Amino acid sequence: MNTYIALLRGINVSGQKKIPMSVLRELWSSLGFQKVRTYIQSGNVCFQCMEDDSEALKIKIQDAIKSEFHFEVPVLLKTPQALDQIFNACPFVDNEKTNSYFILLYHKPDQILVDELLRFSSAEERFVITEQCIYFYSSLGYGKSKFNTNFFERKLNVTATARNYKTMLKLLSLSAEN
Repeated sequence: MNTYIALLRGINVSGQKKIPMSVLRELWSSLGFQKVRTYIQSGNVCFQCMEDDSEALKIKIQDAIKSEFHFEVPVLLKTPQALDQIFNACPFVDNEKTNSYFILLYHKPDQILVDELLRFSSAEERFVITEQCIYFYSSLGYGKSKFNTNFFERKLNVTATARNYKTMLKLLSLSAEN
């Protein structure tokens, strides 16, 4: 049995793409997944299944969501080990790390675009871009920052989804229970 963490992008935000977590858990169960757990309303699902091919699994999930809810939702799948590596690679010191955001990338960004974007990083709003994640810290707070997931997606031409420190910890904890 393989354990996965699915991160859905853009559901239940400002009344858009509404998916109740109870219905999402039912959908996951109908796909044959086991030990299905969701965390908060933003589309975080920990589960187990026999599938080894994460790309095929991602497509299966996206197709099921589209069939059930009639809209598309980008799905990012991570193993607990991969998410743990991303979490532990956070470059910020502890007090900044606990207030940072992990903007998880659906594919590796072009290095030229990364280099252009890095010039926007400052002492108040710092970010480090890797192949899988943008580590973002703002002393102003995420809600007051001019940088958000949509900004990074546009500048890097990638799909991304953001989770805060607390959510990352909870997902790692939930996936360890599976």
